[in-house]
Amino acid sequence: MAGDNARRFHDATTHTPDSVRRSGHTLDWDNKPFPFKVYIDAPSTPLPREVDTLATPALAAVSKVGGAPAVAPLTLGALTSLLYYMAGVTKKRSYPGGGEVLFRAAASTGALYQTEVYVIAADVDGLASGLYHFSPGDFVLRRLRAGDVRDVLAAAAADAALARRACTLVLSAIYWRNTWKYQARGYRHLFWDSGTMLANGLAVAGALGLAPRLYIGFVDAAVNRLLGLDVTHEAALELLAIGPDGAPAPPAAEPETITPAVMPLSRTQVDYPLMREALAASALSDPDAVRAWRSRTMPAPVPAARDVERLPVPDPSSGRTLGETVQRRGSTRTFAHSPLGQDELGAALWAAVRPVPQDVTSGGVDLYLVINAVRGITPGAYRYDAGAHGLERLAEGNFRRQSSFLTLEQPLGGDAAAVIYFLAPLNAVLAAAGDRGYRLVNMQAGIAGGRAYLAAYALGFGASGLTFYDAEVVRFFSPRAAGQDAIFVTALGRSAPVHDRVLLSTPKPAPPRRP
Repeated sequence: MAGDNARRFHDATTHTPDSVRRSGHTLDWDNKPFPFKVYIDAPSTPLPREVDTLATPALAAVSKVGGAPAVAPLTLGALTSLLYYMAGVTKKRSYPGGGEVLFRAAASTGALYQTEVYVIAADVDGLASGLYHFSPGDFVLRRLRAGDVRDVLAAAAADAALARRACTLVLSAIYWRNTWKYQARGYRHLFWDSGTMLANGLAVAGALGLAPRLYIGFVDAAVNRLLGLDVTHEAALELLAIGPDGAPAPPAAEPETITPAVMPLSRTQVDYPLMREALAASALSDPDAVRAWRSRTMPAPVPAARDVERLPVPDPSSGRTLGETVQRRGSTRTFAHSPLGQDELGAALWAAVRPVPQDVTSGGVDLYLVINAVRGITPGAYRYDAGAHGLERLAEGNFRRQSSFLTLEQPLGGDAAAVIYFLAPLNAVLAAAGDRGYRLVNMQAGIAGGRAYLAAYALGFGASGLTFYDAEVVRFFSPRAAGQDAIFVTALGRSAPVHDRVLLSTPKPAPPRRP
């Protein structure tokens, strides 16, 4: 049946209190993957060191994605700004003894940064046509192919428009950089993390007037071959077209195979066949398969609630600029118990569900919440009704301890002012969209979580992505969540010093009480 492989993968990688306690997985810190992919011999093009300050308010940038077609030529400066605010190094932290951690523009599970960015450029002022890899460590583009290859990409994506767009970014993932810590479950993380990066990229491209369009459907083998990827270690995930339309690319011959030399990531790597099998099962074999996949009708959304507590509609001009927001963004590691305002929570939820300009309809990700401390809202369990921009109350109560339990017994899940649980009717999505539908819902949840991050840091509070006990989340929000699966979690709140944190979990907490 359609989606059987994804269903088996999802069930095989669910977290339960028992599975987490029985796991014997430990982290080999001496074998931790290097955080940057380095092409050893590829010629490099240094990028400008000055980037656009992005003075557009962050909320306005999120809301304007998918507007008018791009008109102005795409310059190397604009492309550089986009790459920096998507995947660049925005800050670093030094530790006693010489240790240093470099933080990137977009959130990544475990700060492992497995998402890579490739650039297929043909009509970029200041950059020769070709295929490049963006290297954030030394801030250069390394050329892997010379010449205009957009026709090859357009054929793989079954969309002639890509042969006319000035540039397309290809997001890929290096599995081992994530599975080193998260094992086979890291397959989910590939799409959460590329989703948060896309949240930044869509907003930045929108602010720069680049008319971004996202593609999830393409012939995987053709794109991976174009990029020269060894699919036992890395694969393409999504395409992001940017810039104005121009003359179509000339017909291109089948690209020759390339195997550019790359610096090893670790002393050794561990293979996780379950993850690779799930990735292979979700691949599309030819352009006809791509077109057929795009034509599928996704499941209807969850029926709207009759009664909702409406939230204030955000003012898109409020808050920090997009540039400042991305520079300040991080993952909050401790939350205070001080409340958020209804306007702040409302802005994060509103931003999370803005439309995405993409090649396929959405996978129906639904937002449920545990609200602990939001002024004017009774603590309890809720479902967000995007159409009404309001909250459907499922149960009243102090669920801090339960939310901590649901988020793998992490204090963050209980200390946060509000926690968004992204759920989806996975069986229905897989029946409609096959195994690739699993990519779609995880990516969509990642984009929504990334946009909630942007709203939070734009308005001066914090956010953090969390993992979870799959079945316990669904059970907690049932019967409203019956028939859905837990996909992703984002916690929101005001940051607090470590010594102010209130510990809510215990070594063996009781299962959560249903709302």
